Amino acid sequence: MINRILIRIKVLQIVYSFYQNGNKDLKGAETELLFSLQKSYDLYYYFLLLIVELTYQQKRNLEIRKNKYFPTFEELHPNTRLINNRFAAQIEKNSQLQKYITEQGISWSNDQDFIKNTLDTLLASELYTDYLKSPDTYESDKEFWKEAFKILICNNEAVDDYLEDKSIYWNDDIAIVESFVLKTIKKIEEKDGKETILLPMFKDMEDKQYAITLLRQTLLKGTDYRAHIEKHLKNWESERVANMDLLIMQVALAEILSFPSIPISVTLNEFIDISKYYSTPKSAIFINGILDSVIKELKSEKRLLKN
Repeated sequence: MINRILIRIKVLQIVYSFYQNGNKDLKGAETELLFSLQKSYDLYYYFLLLIVELTYQQKRNLEIRKNKYFPTFEELHPNTRLINNRFAAQIEKNSQLQKYITEQGISWSNDQDFIKNTLDTLLASELYTDYLKSPDTYESDKEFWKEAFKILICNNEAVDDYLEDKSIYWNDDIAIVESFVLKTIKKIEEKDGKETILLPMFKDMEDKQYAITLLRQTLLKGTDYRAHIEKHLKNWESERVANMDLLIMQVALAEILSFPSIPISVTLNEFIDISKYYSTPKSAIFINGILDSVIKELKSEKRLLKN
């Protein structure tokens, strides 16, 4: 689930913290990187569990209304389509989900106001109204939660703010993790039952090693990378260049020089995109220009042989 885009962002954050705090503990930086990536993976399960928790909340609501002193006919005979949603039940019973949330202690139990508000928004939506009119099938149940997640969770500023307050490790992960949750919802089929395979933390061990190596090379050879960068600043004084720009270029050079299989163009595009979110409006053009000059020099020195 954790892809290289997220790894690059996490490495940049750890490198920034490493220099800001003046802490030169490389092993500690590696531990912090892996912990941060683990928290991103936790968020994936929090999102899946949210489907279950919203279903539980609706069930609790209906029980409370049914047990009032003088319940109305509608309260005694509520529409139970949501609490009987087959897809939500399948998620709840998923073996991998249950194992992970038990081991990691993941729960929405301390977030009841958020759950209630999210459910209220869901029940008041046109999507829910249409769902009640749709065919009572597994596919309709699944489609409802897919659209609910897209409409109510993805790109929802209030949800983003709440999650960012819940964990500092999620500040830059939310949109990426949401995309993987949607991918998971789309691929689940009724025949899979509770044994549906959820996304692993890393696609393979190569990605985990990529994360560790990128961080190590960035920090261990940082002085060398900075020297190459500063040679090409020309009329720029290095003290006046945005510190984040320097860090982005440092991590980018670590990737370019440490991973022969990653094309230079891929690295440049990824880190230029990152600069648009983490630095100044003009950073993308500046970083592209400086790195292009450094790459040409490294190729002329035969220190860089890939394209």
